[in-house]
Amino acid sequence: MTIHPLTCDCCGGGMNRRQFLRYGSLLAAGAGLSLAGGSLASAKTSSKPLAKGDDQEVKIGYLPILDASPLLIADARGAYKDQGLSVATPTRFRSWAQLSEAFLSRQVNVIHMLFPTTVWIRYAKKFPAKVVAWNHTNGSALTVLPSINKVSDLGGQVVAIPFWYSIHNIVLQQLLEKNGLKVVRRSAEAKLAANEVNLVVLPPPEMVPALASKKIAGYIVAEPFNATAETRKVGKVLRFTGDVWNDHACCVLLLHEDDIRNRPEWTQRVVNAVVGSQRWMRGNRREVAALLSQEGGRNYTPHSKAILTRALDFYNAPLYRNDGAIQNPQWKNRRIDFQPYPFTSYTKEIVRLLKVTQVDGDRAFISGLDPDVVARDLVDGRFVRKAIAAYGGPSAFNLPANFSRREELDFA
Repeated sequence: MTIHPLTCDCCGGGMNRRQFLRYGSLLAAGAGLSLAGGSLASAKTSSKPLAKGDDQEVKIGYLPILDASPLLIADARGAYKDQGLSVATPTRFRSWAQLSEAFLSRQVNVIHMLFPTTVWIRYAKKFPAKVVAWNHTNGSALTVLPSINKVSDLGGQVVAIPFWYSIHNIVLQQLLEKNGLKVVRRSAEAKLAANEVNLVVLPPPEMVPALASKKIAGYIVAEPFNATAETRKVGKVLRFTGDVWNDHACCVLLLHEDDIRNRPEWTQRVVNAVVGSQRWMRGNRREVAALLSQEGGRNYTPHSKAILTRALDFYNAPLYRNDGAIQNPQWKNRRIDFQPYPFTSYTKEIVRLLKVTQVDGDRAFISGLDPDVVARDLVDGRFVRKAIAAYGGPSAFNLPANFSRREELDFA
C-alpha cells in the first residue's frame, strides 16, 4: 500500500478512436468562451430572485450512471427550484462525446465529467471549464468473467475501459503493472502474449453483453454496470476501485469558467443544490434507487430499482473479502458514497499518475503539467466550501475539519 504525504487544501459511454479525435476538435473549436470578473456570493441562498444576467436556466447534461445521481436527485427533489433557479428537464446522453459536444455548444451548462478528462479538456484543448465539486466517491469496480479469480488471470485477455482519460484506466493500468502484466492497445482480435492485457474502449451499456458473450474477459466502469453483471450472473467483481484508492472521485461537477466568473450567485446556488442533495442521499439510498430507476416514472435511467439498490447499498464486506474484491476493510468504505469536497491531494495524485498511464491520442501535454499548478488552476473550491458550511459543515459529510487528507492507494 502507498500512503502519500499529507497535503493541505487551501482553496478550492466511452469513445472509439474516431470519436476521440472528433471530441478533440470540438473542444478546440469551443475554446473561445469569454471570461470576465465577478465576486463570490454567499452560500445561504434561497428563493430570493437572482439579479438580471445571473438568472440563466440550469441545463443539466448526464450519462445514465450513478456518478450523475446528485445532479438528478437535485432535480427530482426540487433542490434547484428551492434555490430560486429555473431548471430544464435534464438531458440524457449515451456517450461522453455527445455530452461534451452539448457542453461546448452550451446546450447544457451543468454536467458531470470524468475527472481525468477535465485535465485533458483544460490543458490539452485549453478549454475554459472548471471543477467546482465532486459528485461522489468510489462507485466503480473491475468486473470479470466468473472463471477469473485474480488480476494475473487477465494475462492474454481483452479488458474494456469507458475512456482513456478516466480513473478506470489509471487504476486498471496500475493494478495490471503491479501484478506483472503489460498493457497493450491493439485491435480486439489481436494475438496476445501470456503477460499482455489488451485495453479497448467500450460504451458502458455495451460492456455487460460483451462480457456475457466472452468477447472481453472483464471491464472496469461505474455503477450500476457492475451490479448488473452480478445480478445477471454473467460476471463478478474482482476488485472495487474504492478498495484500491480510498474514497477516490470518478466524476466531478464541471461548469463553464465564464459562468463561474460572470454568474457567481448562480454558480453558488447550483453547487448548493447538488451539495444539499448529496447530504440527503447519504441516508436515503433506497429512495435514490427508486427515484432514478426505470420504475420511477421520470426517465432518468433505464436501470431497474433492484439493480440500482444493489449498486447503492450492497457492499457485503465478508462476502467480497472472501472473493478478494475487498482487501482493505479497515477503510470502512461504501460501495458508492456522496461527498462534494475536491481534495487538492487527489488532484495532484491524478496528475502524477497520468504521467505514467497509457492513453490514446497526443499525450505530450501531460509531461508539462505541474501537479501543484493544476490543483490550484483546474479546481475552484470556494463555492463548495460555502455549501458544505450551509448543510451541516464537514462532519455532515464525514470530512476532516481542515479539508485535508492523505491519499491511500493499494495496487497490490
